[in-house]
Amino acid sequence: METIKQPLKKRVLTAVVSFTVLLSVCLGIIGYRTYYSGVIQQYQKYERDVLSLAINDFDWDSIEECINKGEEDDAFGKLRERLDYIKTNTNIDWLYMVEPLNTEENDNMKYICTGNTPENYAGYKASGEDFVRLGKLSGNEYPPDVAGNYLDFFKNSKPGEFWYYPNKTEWGYAYTTSIVVRNSSGKALGVMSVDIYMHEIETAMRLYPTTVFFATLIIASLFVLLLTRWMNRRVINPLKALQVSASDFVARANGEDVESLNFENPNIHTKDEIEALADSLIEMTAETKKYMQKLLVETKEREKISADLHIASRIQDGMLPHIFPGFPERSDFELFASMNPAKDVGGDFYDFFFIDEDHLALVIADVSGKGIPAALFMVISKTIIKNRAAIGDSLSPAQILQDANNLLCEGNASGLFVTVWLGIIDLNTGLIKAANAGHEYPAIRQPGKKFELLKDSHGFVLAGLEGSKYKEYEIQLELGATIFVYTDGVPEATNANNELFELDRLEKALNINPDAKPKELLPIIRREVDTFVGDAPQFDDLTMLSLTYYGRK
Repeated sequence: METIKQPLKKRVLTAVVSFTVLLSVCLGIIGYRTYYSGVIQQYQKYERDVLSLAINDFDWDSIEECINKGEEDDAFGKLRERLDYIKTNTNIDWLYMVEPLNTEENDNMKYICTGNTPENYAGYKASGEDFVRLGKLSGNEYPPDVAGNYLDFFKNSKPGEFWYYPNKTEWGYAYTTSIVVRNSSGKALGVMSVDIYMHEIETAMRLYPTTVFFATLIIASLFVLLLTRWMNRRVINPLKALQVSASDFVARANGEDVESLNFENPNIHTKDEIEALADSLIEMTAETKKYMQKLLVETKEREKISADLHIASRIQDGMLPHIFPGFPERSDFELFASMNPAKDVGGDFYDFFFIDEDHLALVIADVSGKGIPAALFMVISKTIIKNRAAIGDSLSPAQILQDANNLLCEGNASGLFVTVWLGIIDLNTGLIKAANAGHEYPAIRQPGKKFELLKDSHGFVLAGLEGSKYKEYEIQLELGATIFVYTDGVPEATNANNELFELDRLEKALNINPDAKPKELLPIIRREVDTFVGDAPQFDDLTMLSLTYYGRK
């Protein structure tokens, strides 16, 4: 059994823990931002309310006169009283009104009025200092960039517009809200601002993310523990039991004892998809066992059939003359033939035999169909043609084919047929009498010339129609002439592009070396066919026969 590289339990636990940590961090960040945004919004609303209380329903035209004169009067005193009251009775740290002047390093702001509590006044008196009065300059209290922000807001803000400014001061982090104070005609007089220090908020904001993170982590850890126990009981352990049973089944399947091939039931009762998977595996392995039993029987049967086919192939091969030269004592001709079946046994056949001392019969034929039926019909056809020709009462190929056709038509319930070319050559003269029962054209090469196809007259196939007649014709072979006959497996050889070899390529192949002897000619044709076909499978038997006539010396 192959070792598991990454157990599912470990992978699930790692994924859950990673997700938990990520969830804790995300919740901490989201909580922090939400809490911070809510606090800031509360500060902004509170400071807006304070500023509205300070500036609404007041005679700011009188304050404008004080600012222009640089002198405090009763109206100004009422302003100071209002600001002192607000400062004393609210939770703010500073309440002040300034006039932005410039963005220089010093004295870039001019104070108009500030709000103070009784404690503030007592502190001033104890220190001998005076509280901020109208016209006091700011010195270096405001950095140039802060003064610039105030000046821009003072000049460009719209009536009623608030400005929020998180402010890092020398006394700590403060949140400032400002509004421009205007007289009755809308003229800007100064900027009224409220500051609230955020010491407690800063501390809370620092503690909040940590608190949320660890709280979430603790809760998530408990969840992971419970989830892990649940996963072990409902998922991991059942799957592990399935894996063990499946591995045992595979190990048994590699053996030869099919009867012992059983899938051990892991007894899973989770009442979910895993239990359904286990039931499916049990059913699948049972079907697999049946299939393997059936396959074993069929394999033995195929082995027996294969052995029978091998024997049939040897018998068929033994029926064809395959020892060359076939008549070594004869020098008046040279002959060679070959047959390559598309299956273990084929339907093509060739034959050559003497009818008498001077006449040699040449036969090449192609039975319809493939395999054993064609091979059996080939044996019958070959035997009938040879026996009829061997009687010797007729040297007429047409008569021989006619008689053979009538015999083959008797009891031909399978509907098979055979195409035949039969030629009988007179070895004294080189004259061939021939007849063609639906077979391919023969190819003739006279001495000093090229091979050419002889488009002879075709009769009907043998075993096709009882009483069929066949036309006989003659071929005169000169000394050194060659005849080549073949089955349709040659011109109909097909390559991977579904292209046929065809007669034109056959004629070119024959003329690659037209002076070749039959034993050399046939391998040339086979080589050209194989080159053309390539890796495409052989669909038809490929049979060839060739004879060169030399005449008697």
